[in-house]
Amino acid sequence: MPSSRDRRARMATYVVYGVQGLSFASLLIQVANLQAEHGLDEGTLTLLLLIVPVFAGVGSVAAGAFAARVGSKVLLRIAQPVVAAAVVLAGLAPSVPLLVPVLLLFGLAVGAVDAGMNMQGVAVERRYGVQVLNGFHCVWSVLSMTGALWASAAADLPLPLIMALPMVVAVAGSLYAGRFLCTPEEEKADTGAPVTGGGFPWRPIIPLCLAMGFLYVGDAAVSNFNTVFMKDVLEAGPRVIPLAYVAYQATTLAVRLGGDLAVRRYGPAAIVRIGGVIATIGFLGVVLAPNQPLGIVAFGLTGVGLSVVAPQSFSAAGRLDPAGTGVAIARVNLFNYVGFIVGAALVGGLADAADMRVAFAAPLVLAAAIIVLARGFEPRRTEAAA
Repeated sequence: MPSSRDRRARMATYVVYGVQGLSFASLLIQVANLQAEHGLDEGTLTLLLLIVPVFAGVGSVAAGAFAARVGSKVLLRIAQPVVAAAVVLAGLAPSVPLLVPVLLLFGLAVGAVDAGMNMQGVAVERRYGVQVLNGFHCVWSVLSMTGALWASAAADLPLPLIMALPMVVAVAGSLYAGRFLCTPEEEKADTGAPVTGGGFPWRPIIPLCLAMGFLYVGDAAVSNFNTVFMKDVLEAGPRVIPLAYVAYQATTLAVRLGGDLAVRRYGPAAIVRIGGVIATIGFLGVVLAPNQPLGIVAFGLTGVGLSVVAPQSFSAAGRLDPAGTGVAIARVNLFNYVGFIVGAALVGGLADAADMRVAFAAPLVLAAAIIVLARGFEPRRTEAAA
């Protein structure tokens, strides 16, 4: 039975996930506007977008070492306000030479927060003794969708103001939640399991790592290029462009609302397998979309399919690391950025060489591969391998 302290930590973790979703969307939903404001071609835009996941990987690795010493609570209290500040600075940057260091800062801080919030999420799940991680990712989706809706509603305002106002809420939420997160002692699992450290085996988590990587190739395609696709391919206007990302986050939210219950009933492998099928259909719809409404629907289907993979990857990684060292979680989280880097480079490169429809065929193929990897999410098989 969770204690009142556990419930406070869970609520604080909800806030941290929500703030991260709002901050992330507030920057990425403006990719097309930033591209137009700075006069960037597709190749230059792709290089700039690669800055974020590359330095997010660096930030995640650094966060692992930092959290091992002082815990993820301190990490989040420092890094999350930095993410919000970077979003504001990106909107204010008057030129590309000034935008680059801002994106670098954003990437470092986002990587640190991603690692820290999932450490907190797994710690809370472990303390509760049931799957709750989908709920945290659900709140991420709610606030991410809110950020996209705000961008649509405020399209007539100056870009710096559109990006800055949500960050006031983000900083306030981060400062509030930081007091109630799990302490380093509470993050440790009381199982008596040996701490494996750097000797933790890779083999049982390879399916999780690959599925996470393939998921984020698809997520990078949608997050980085949905606005460009809607604007250039389907010729959508400023108020319609953000709706593709709204659909993506709305369907992600809808699935995650019932995700924990579905996983408890049918098992993680079945849920991930079904997700892979739906994501494949969604990306096929994007490639073939003849008009704006069907394009928005197709982006929504990709959200349905991809939404189940990340929570189940972190949850499975937590089961494989019962001592609570965070090693498995850190390794799986690294493939978040590997996938995002590959996705940004692959989709951006294909768009530059051919066109945006051809570019979205790449995540289609990798989404289909998740169907095959789903077996690695089965708890009995995975735990036996460990």
